[in-house]
Amino acid sequence: MSDQPSRPTLALIASEAGVSPATVSKVLNGRTDVAPATRERVEALLRTHNYAGPGGGRRARRSGLIDLVLAGLDSPWAVEILRGVEAECAERGIGVVVSLVRDDDARPPSWQNLPALHHSDGVILVTSRMTRQQRRQLERAGVGLVLVDPVNLPDADIASVGATNWAGGLAATEHLLELGHRRIAMIGGPADMLCTQARVDGYRTALERAGIEVDRELIRYGDFRHRGGFARTRELLELPERPTAIFAGSDEQAMGAYEAARQAGLRIPEDLSVVGFDDLPMCEWMSPPLTTVRQPLEEMGRTAASKLLQLLDGRPLLSPRVELATELRVRHSTAPPPTA
Repeated sequence: MSDQPSRPTLALIASEAGVSPATVSKVLNGRTDVAPATRERVEALLRTHNYAGPGGGRRARRSGLIDLVLAGLDSPWAVEILRGVEAECAERGIGVVVSLVRDDDARPPSWQNLPALHHSDGVILVTSRMTRQQRRQLERAGVGLVLVDPVNLPDADIASVGATNWAGGLAATEHLLELGHRRIAMIGGPADMLCTQARVDGYRTALERAGIEVDRELIRYGDFRHRGGFARTRELLELPERPTAIFAGSDEQAMGAYEAARQAGLRIPEDLSVVGFDDLPMCEWMSPPLTTVRQPLEEMGRTAASKLLQLLDGRPLLSPRVELATELRVRHSTAPPPTA
């Protein structure tokens, strides 16, 4: 008989901790539905026994799956991100599990539990908030993480991918200024989102450089969707001195602005110039084709997937934060302002 000590089992850990084997399994997989005191007790025993789980631990064996967590697929914006992630992963033989969750959805399981359910290796989290508790949970489970266009400011060491939103806002507004517009409105997305704040800051900077005082009445906040763009544009067009141009913080909001202008009997660009942001595939088919700021959405998805796979391979990142360049695409929705 061998004198080597027997390998600790999950049942042994559970017995010493005074919990069920299912609870130990939840702790190993980073599940949130375990009381903090119980989690600490189980984790201490796991360390004491140097327990690695069947086969030497789940993280020792890559599953070949990653999670892409989106707030929804009802926007062409999200579809472009998905296209990039899927293309990069397909080239590397990695499967992508798409999960749709919302920040205000309290129904279990929450998104941070999803990797544990199918043993994925990492998570790409798109336009969502990241709390320190969520980050710690993923770290405990050994799950890699990359953020795309995070809503709130992430920790400096968390890998993230975005676009040069400030530069894009600056370029859009400078284009309208060069055409002769002076009364330029801005419709941002939700005011608490980093990308909205950066685009509005770029808009403000362009006006200030041109010696034009920023009129707060011309800055409105929407939801990045058609309905928000429509509602905010109607408000702007009802002002005693309406704007001659609108910079919409997304192409979908620009589409809403188109409809509000049509209902008001205004022509684009003869009576009202409109600039969007994103350069979704539909922009060149709008009537008239939309002038917009392109952010490389598919490339952002590819870059996020590449960063995550690099982390999972144990290779250090040269820079945790990457911002891909935006570019103004001039089409036919902008023109000099109408003469009095």
